[in-house]
Amino acid sequence: MKTLIAAAAAALLLAACDTAPVPAPAAEAPASTVEVIQETPVEVTPNLFILYTLKDGVTPAQFEEWVRTTDQPAMRSLARVQSFRTYRAERLLMGEGAPGVAYIEAFAIPDLEGFTAEDMGGETVQTVMGEFMGLVEAPQFIIVSEVK
Repeated sequence: MKTLIAAAAAALLLAACDTAPVPAPAAEAPASTVEVIQETPVEVTPNLFILYTLKDGVTPAQFEEWVRTTDQPAMRSLARVQSFRTYRAERLLMGEGAPGVAYIEAFAIPDLEGFTAEDMGGETVQTVMGEFMGLVEAPQFIIVSEVK
């Protein structure tokens, strides 16, 4: 069930983070313009989702204050991070019980290789990750791409 929930959450967040919309051809556009638009490859930005719960003793209020004042400003300052959002898992759409995770983070990172090769080992990411790992339990770092 947790896998199904995580997959559904990832699909919904990916839709929210879509960074490469395909332009709709104009109704009046000449055929040659429509053909160019249809043949132009759409670059898909790799996305990173992080799913996790909070450690015992860490309150949502404490964690969300840290997200607003430390995590988001630091991660959004990185040139390779196109967008970064943090979502609170509130309830299940269907079924009983609570979501299997407490929070989901969604990153759009066009240069994922550069991010992992350079930014991951850099001072900004290492500092934020050190604090993050002290606040959360069992984070799953999942690289996703949209199915087209």
